[in-house]
Amino acid sequence: MGREFDRQVENLLRKGYPELAGLPEGVFLRHLAPLKERLPEPPTSREQGRIPFVIVVSLVPADKAISLVELDGKRGFTQMEADDLKRFTPVAGVQIPPGAAYLVADLDTGGGTLNVTPDEAIKTIARENRSPLTIDEGVALVTHYPEVLKTRNCFSLLGSRCGDRRVTAIWISGGSPRLGWCWAGNPHTWLGSASCGSRVGG
Repeated sequence: MGREFDRQVENLLRKGYPELAGLPEGVFLRHLAPLKERLPEPPTSREQGRIPFVIVVSLVPADKAISLVELDGKRGFTQMEADDLKRFTPVAGVQIPPGAAYLVADLDTGGGTLNVTPDEAIKTIARENRSPLTIDEGVALVTHYPEVLKTRNCFSLLGSRCGDRRVTAIWISGGSPRLGWCWAGNPHTWLGSASCGSRVGG
């Protein structure tokens, strides 16, 4: 697990996260270092669609972060305005650890909720004692594991809402990862609803 943590840190450095976060590289790394001591236990039987953990950096806006995602040589994008994305905040029950970065553990892209409306999927996630991913967490997932959009499934992010009927989602558009939105009452055969088992701060 430590090797995977180091890979994700190197990935963030390579993509220029310290500069986007407004921090010198050394300071950025000091924010991440405590997380290595909080890594989850290795999974005993990894279910299809599950990822042990990803590092989430809270200091980089989603519109900037999605543009650094790369899948088969194509960069991610969004057509949502930065101010609109900022309106989406964590829903009740989603507790984000304080600090510049944290871990999200036991991630599921939501293959079991394909073709299920977000309105219904959130009930399933709650019944399973899991938590829906936020926008930042979904972007972090495809930052470190962009291939899940092809090998598993695209997904909605029910952990961030802005008070209307929209839910954000990440899917492939023209071969590129795209951060956009769909209606909470509409099912899509190609969209699941992503969730996690826990969040851990440094």
